[in-house]
Amino acid sequence: MGVQERRLREKRELREEILEAARDLFVREGFENVSMRKIAEKIEYSPTTIYLYFQDKADLLDCLCEETLARLIRRQTELDQTIADPVERLRAGLRAYIEFGRKHSNSYQVSFMMPQPFDDPERCPRAHAAGEKAFDHLRGVLRECQRQGRIQVSDLEASARALWATIHGITSLLIAKPRFPWIDPDRVIDTVIAQALDGIHADQSSR
Repeated sequence: MGVQERRLREKRELREEILEAARDLFVREGFENVSMRKIAEKIEYSPTTIYLYFQDKADLLDCLCEETLARLIRRQTELDQTIADPVERLRAGLRAYIEFGRKHSNSYQVSFMMPQPFDDPERCPRAHAAGEKAFDHLRGVLRECQRQGRIQVSDLEASARALWATIHGITSLLIAKPRFPWIDPDRVIDTVIAQALDGIHADQSSR
């Protein structure tokens, strides 16, 4: 490996170290309570070094949320390529969303569970665009189900938002309340998804 390639690798590794430290601190202490200096102290670098990679704390958050949403979008794409039936693809997508949140709880909490400027497109433009893309995928699957007569909804946009709110709710609770007597989390997840699909009268028989 040449000098230039080694330097590029070291830069990538340091960038990831900064992101990981910020993600951990945001979850433990809250976005508003974390400074760039505190992040620098955690990785034992000067704040100046972090500013070589990120403009400010909002830029750092933007990158964290964008990366999280990009992983969700990749998973959605995988399901599109492997499951033809739209209702089954919807069901698999809802479960994949929950499983992602449980597996990557810090990333999920930073992107979806903290009071933060993520919802402001001007402060987090990349994350906002990725969020719109991910949500548009949900709309698209619902629209395909509707076109095939597999669901019955009068307001597709409201149904998409309500469906996401339901799935986000159980994901957040499973992360925030790991010691709650859930009985069997998988049974609860399956029941939530089944009831959510019943709510849009999803016809689950393949055509």
